[in-house]
Amino acid sequence: MKLSEVKSTLQDLKTIGFKLPNGELVPNHFHVTEVGKITKHFIDCGGTVRNEEVVNFQLWNANDYDHRLHPEKLLSIIELSEKILGIEDLEIEVEYQSDTIGKFGLDFDGVNFLLTNTQTDCLAKDKCGIPAEKPKLQFSDIPTGNSCEPGSGCC
Repeated sequence: MKLSEVKSTLQDLKTIGFKLPNGELVPNHFHVTEVGKITKHFIDCGGTVRNEEVVNFQLWNANDYDHRLHPEKLLSIIELSEKILGIEDLEIEVEYQSDTIGKFGLDFDGVNFLLTNTQTDCLAKDKCGIPAEKPKLQFSDIPTGNSCEPGSGCC
């Protein structure tokens, strides 16, 4: 989800909710402790130099159970961050504390923002020896019959 989509969505909400991938809601007394731009400059395992930028939201819970972040307040925090930090319309990454700091993507289901699972991946599979995935055959695609001639697909 891009920053512009979050801002547009916030304008139509009365309350903000974040749902974890396991279906649990982030406690509604959460804080957004950071809105920032994260720049990652790195070399992948194939030797290609890469740059990635995302907008980062950090969610945090304290013991102030009466705290509620309203959509207009988060929108003003985002707008201030855009102005001061020069944040562009980038994809959102959300950090949230569980056993360790988790990094999530962001989506919206019409009611809540969804923290989506992210995965690592090799960006240079063609250069580091990862074999291409072989096509999977279905048994139903193999011709049937009593013949087991070469090229018939029976063996």
